[in-house]
Amino acid sequence: MHDALETIADKLRKAAEQGRPLRVRGGGTKDFYGQLLHGELLDTRPLAGIEAYEPSELVVTVGAGTRLLDLQARLAENGQYLPFEPPQFGTSSTVGGMVAAGLAGPARASVGGVREHVLGVQMLNGRGELLKFGGQVMKNVAGYDVSRLMAGSLGTLGVIVQVTLKVLPLPPAECTLLFDLSETSARQQLNRWCSQPLPINASCWSGGQLAVRLRGARAAIESAQRSMGGSALEPERATRQWAAVRDQSLSSFRLAPGEALWRVSVPDTATPLNLGPTLIEWHGALRWLRLPPQAAPQVRAAAARAGGHATLFRGGDERALVFTPLPPALARIHAQLKQAFDPAGILNLGRLSPDF
Repeated sequence: MHDALETIADKLRKAAEQGRPLRVRGGGTKDFYGQLLHGELLDTRPLAGIEAYEPSELVVTVGAGTRLLDLQARLAENGQYLPFEPPQFGTSSTVGGMVAAGLAGPARASVGGVREHVLGVQMLNGRGELLKFGGQVMKNVAGYDVSRLMAGSLGTLGVIVQVTLKVLPLPPAECTLLFDLSETSARQQLNRWCSQPLPINASCWSGGQLAVRLRGARAAIESAQRSMGGSALEPERATRQWAAVRDQSLSSFRLAPGEALWRVSVPDTATPLNLGPTLIEWHGALRWLRLPPQAAPQVRAAAARAGGHATLFRGGDERALVFTPLPPALARIHAQLKQAFDPAGILNLGRLSPDF
């Protein structure tokens, strides 16, 4: 990986000197996500390979250009996995893109997101300098945790070169239960269940049906089934269904002409948004809507009333604002971070906001 790293660093240095914008990209499966794609392509896929993996330590260090499928296959050989279930919008998804996007799947509310599993990062800043943050254990941070800052930065702060991740053993048992419930009843029931010592790993409500995935020890799952009731979904079908939720291939995510997919993050106790058909994940904390980009004022107002925010996840255009604007204090911090890591302003310009 050394030659590929030096090639990318040299390209960064020259671009910074010339003030030439670069578009940092791995597999390109999330090109739809974010405000704007701009600049000359900087491909991170040559930074591939599993650098270090010690299954007994539950830690893996991997090049940012490594395909996510290849990492998952290697982990599975040792009975381990990435518990936050990163979405895979194509077979070319890379580990660096996974961290840069910061997106997690159905289990997010129970196990944490991408940033909770990032232990260390090597990155090239906007000057082409190699920086190293974090390490291989959880308690390795003194001061600002830059490793986790990279999760969700969409390549605007630097080029991720290498990532060290915490992994977990595959659960010994799993079961998905189905319940016919209204949106309000499903939310209330989930709140009750989540206050109890039940092995709830993921949930999804859509069209009057609630699916709850249990993961853990077999005895704990059998006990939870007796306590919760419901009907068990056939295991192979359950696996396909949760993968479809993770990768947004369910019919609930298919957009008609003129529609956009809105991602609304709210407290899990928030009442219904009443904006139309909704798919709900994360025990009520994540809500997906299909509405036109022009519905932004209504969607963002409803999200704010519920104590959350809304993202135009897919289906917008360059004129539409993707992310909810930050309060002035946070916007200043973002601008200062951008200036510190990418003073020439060349990395993924405009991807997070029209300003940087």
